[in-house]
Amino acid sequence: MARAVHALSSRHARSFIKLNCAAVPSGLLESELFGHEKGAFTGAVSQKVGRIELADKGTLFLDEIGELPLELQPKLLRVLQDREFERLGGVHTLRVDVRIISATNRDLQQDITDRKFREDLFYRLNVFPIQLPPLRERRSDIPMLVQHFVTKHAARMGKQVETIPDETMEVLQNWTWPGNIRELENMIERMVIMTKGGTLAEPPVELDGPQEVTDDNLTEMEREHIIRILRETNGVLSGPGGAANRLGIKRTTLQSMLKRFGIEPRGYRRGTGTFGSE
Repeated sequence: MARAVHALSSRHARSFIKLNCAAVPSGLLESELFGHEKGAFTGAVSQKVGRIELADKGTLFLDEIGELPLELQPKLLRVLQDREFERLGGVHTLRVDVRIISATNRDLQQDITDRKFREDLFYRLNVFPIQLPPLRERRSDIPMLVQHFVTKHAARMGKQVETIPDETMEVLQNWTWPGNIRELENMIERMVIMTKGGTLAEPPVELDGPQEVTDDNLTEMEREHIIRILRETNGVLSGPGGAANRLGIKRTTLQSMLKRFGIEPRGYRRGTGTFGSE
């Protein structure tokens, strides 16, 4: 969505720069975002241009903005308000003309209450909010996405997948997809791997059967799905075979969900003497 906004704007000919605030260690995030001067800290052997400066006249996409450390938030607020900043260890003020798009799956209003996110920064970022509905609320998009991911992964694997059975599509449309599009793509990749011939392999049994989603049962369904994945991954959260990858979400997002649902991943690791409880 951020790329689409950039591509359709008057800035489309300039740079689109992205930064995942949750993927960079907090100690390095300031340097990644604002850059640093030579000698600013141990190991800073040369000048580094930050993402904000690289995005000048273009667009900067800050994913997982809720993970931005509290001590860096005033500096980002200054960029939004005054269009200026200094590199880490620098004395010269730099001016930029950059559009900032941010995204989060956190409840920033609650983070403001908990004093984890600045209220003034929130309102500066929240100029034009775009609410992206979860995949379960736009099931009509699923067939198009399935076709796209099948084509993408079949080409990468050198396979010819020409047919997607109606029964398979129905199962995919009836699933709740708590991991949204990332989970859907991971599932399609898995099905393409299992495909022999020109017809897409059947979905795994864990997706079998339609599910009606209501406000009353959605949370429990998500919790049960996470527990099932934890059992299958032996309680491992990260890595290629970890639960976060299987769910199509970031490790930090999964950890937040585990805390919210009261799930202890260690209880699902073999050899611990217990496999948790539902």
